[in-house]
Amino acid sequence: MAIAGLGLWAGAAILAFPVSSMAEDAAKSTSDTWVVTLGATVEYGPSYEGSKHYTFGALPSFDIHRLGEATEYSAPDDNFDYGLFDFHGLEIGPVVGLRDDRFDLNNLQLQSQRKVRWNFDAGGFAQYWLMENRLRFRTEVRQSLWGGDGLVGDFALDWFQPLGDKWLLSAGPRLSMANSVYMRSNFGISESQAARKAHIGAFDAEAGVKSVGFTVAASYTISPEWSVQVYEKYNRLVGDAADSPITSRFGSSDQNIIGFTLNRTFNVNF
Repeated sequence: MAIAGLGLWAGAAILAFPVSSMAEDAAKSTSDTWVVTLGATVEYGPSYEGSKHYTFGALPSFDIHRLGEATEYSAPDDNFDYGLFDFHGLEIGPVVGLRDDRFDLNNLQLQSQRKVRWNFDAGGFAQYWLMENRLRFRTEVRQSLWGGDGLVGDFALDWFQPLGDKWLLSAGPRLSMANSVYMRSNFGISESQAARKAHIGAFDAEAGVKSVGFTVAASYTISPEWSVQVYEKYNRLVGDAADSPITSRFGSSDQNIIGFTLNRTFNVNF
């Protein structure tokens, strides 16, 4: 330590400019470098919301942040977001997600089969760390971009627990609400639709809480470039979402999804 201190003082005048230049170069390099994570997820879950039949599906995932920025933990049901404002730990910004397209009642049979088509939704998110990198509250409000599939609001509370340098566990409750457009599109049955199906009565699904649930996940870092995650999402449909004949007669209120994600991380310079 004495030798290092002597060297610092002796060379202060000579090193002042080079050190400043190196610091500026490092800052510039960091600001021009982004860390990108691409993921591919395979899920096994209900073929549509309210279904009792299960199928496999695939989902992409994406994350990006500047090199040098502190990375935050996330849950498997977080949609893609970008924080624009950070006020004393409260982060707010836009969010984009994927959702199933509207269910066509004309295809509803006793087997409740349905072809799933994807739709995009967009809106805003807000999250706050009640305990830094441990306990997080998050909410997302997203509107369907096309198809008239309505507005949803999701609320989540997650506890994150790292185990060593490789493992990260997370768990927390969920609550989801939807407006009348979403509820009628996914769980409502109009008079004209009921008339075409003699064994199904009309049902007017109103806005409100549509599900409560719980999500658990385990992530493992294989290397700086590769990581994997397994998770389970359980939701219980409630209210009109559960009372709808689409759920009560032909489906199930219990919605369970198991997923596996493989992530690849790399740097991109601009």
